[in-house]
Amino acid sequence: MSSRSSAGAAIPVIDVFAGPGGLGEGFSAFADGRGHRPFRIALSIEMDSTAHATLRLRSFYRQFEPGHAPPEYYQRLRGHLTTPELLKLYPRQAEQAVAETWRAELGAQNVPVEMVRARVEAALGGREDCVLIGGPPCQAYSLAGRSRNRGKKGYQLENDPRARLYVEYLQLIADFWPTVFVMENVKGLLSSRLDGRELFERIRADLCDPAEAIRREGRGRRRGRKRRYSLRALACPDRQSEPADFVVRCEEHGIPQTRHRVIVVGVREDLEHRTLPPLPRSAAPPVAQIIGDLPPLRSALSGEADSAESWAGAVLELSSPRWQQRVQEAAGEDVARRIAALAGARQWMENLGRGDDVHVPGSPCVHHEHEWFIDERIGGFCNHRSRSHMRSDLHRYVFASAYAAVREESPCLSAFPPDLLPDHRNVASALTHSMFADRFRVQVESKHATTITSHISRDGHYYIHYDPRQCRSLTVREAARLQTFPDTYFFEGGRTAQYVQVGNAVPPLLARQIAGSVAALLG
Repeated sequence: MSSRSSAGAAIPVIDVFAGPGGLGEGFSAFADGRGHRPFRIALSIEMDSTAHATLRLRSFYRQFEPGHAPPEYYQRLRGHLTTPELLKLYPRQAEQAVAETWRAELGAQNVPVEMVRARVEAALGGREDCVLIGGPPCQAYSLAGRSRNRGKKGYQLENDPRARLYVEYLQLIADFWPTVFVMENVKGLLSSRLDGRELFERIRADLCDPAEAIRREGRGRRRGRKRRYSLRALACPDRQSEPADFVVRCEEHGIPQTRHRVIVVGVREDLEHRTLPPLPRSAAPPVAQIIGDLPPLRSALSGEADSAESWAGAVLELSSPRWQQRVQEAAGEDVARRIAALAGARQWMENLGRGDDVHVPGSPCVHHEHEWFIDERIGGFCNHRSRSHMRSDLHRYVFASAYAAVREESPCLSAFPPDLLPDHRNVASALTHSMFADRFRVQVESKHATTITSHISRDGHYYIHYDPRQCRSLTVREAARLQTFPDTYFFEGGRTAQYVQVGNAVPPLLARQIAGSVAALLG
């Protein structure tokens, strides 16, 4: 068994607001044409306990050379060991994993700047060259977040501490002067305002001169030479960029979802003459190519007794003559026929299981980036268990997925039979306006997915599986696949916490491309 070697030669990476580690995973996994991995994660900082637990387990995995994780790690993925039992078997690697993952809330009173400096200094081990990655929590910046917060009495963005967490990021830049930093956030950042000023323009000015920004905040910094930064946009890194140029559209870079994020690369002034290559462009693979190999699962009935037979019966109610007429009137004869055909699959549906939060046996087979996603030693899949849904939502799911199978697009609410419309105050406006019109959204088999967000933790309405026979929302593993996490990546915590982690993450395959551009710049 081989432990990680020659880590000292790699450039240390400090990953803040790390979540479950998507951005860090991409940097640690990047290898150049000679197979050399130029980056190592020196420290990941995350405040959430379950995301931190995920980070720690993944850090343990990375203590071993690629392809040489111990057999007990796969026992953990199969549910035969707990994480504490696994770590106890390998105390040296476990100790390193604990040192590399710090559960802390930057900016909190119990995490003073001096404590952060000491922890980062210890992680860097005297190295002066480093890379800083991450981004402050995005809730206050996002369009959806601002829409929700407008309903709160007295809410103002400038008084929301989440909107000022980028100051903690600035503090780290001003204290350690990384050769490069990568800051990621939601697209809504470009339209936010703070203290009457466009927030992104303020952030750009601060990132260019972090020492001055910290001084204005009434903070000090470690002694050392004051530096400035030039900011590069990965879409057009060699020219002065407009705000919109900093938006990275994941589907244009081989990531199987429409995910648009602001990503700023800061290059220290002594390296500003160097070129940052743009991200390579490639087509996004369709959903079925990424999750089609996962074992089919049934959902379950919530609010009433559940069994495979009762679930199948509830799903197939929509194939009755009474419903067939209503479906045909609303959506057409072809959709009605597709639903009616489900009756012939009843026995197959009744034999479906619900999967497991830990391990489901199976034979993975992904034709896109196979070596990235697949490790045969798992012997199947982890984090692949279905949710329960109300009977009425099962009817909506089977209609929506059948519609998508026929039309290759997810239906708007206006396409639903009236009896299937939800009893919700927004439905009336959704029938005449665009907002909430796609309240039930199918991830269409032949297209790339829509954005995977933390909203998936609340309900599955925006993340309906394309197979009407399964009639369910996506599992954690399916969402993780669309976020491009490898199958060896195990998400700790309960299922809701797992969904939140996946939805908040940066797609690791995108992060690997970003790491490639940064590595080329550093030469």
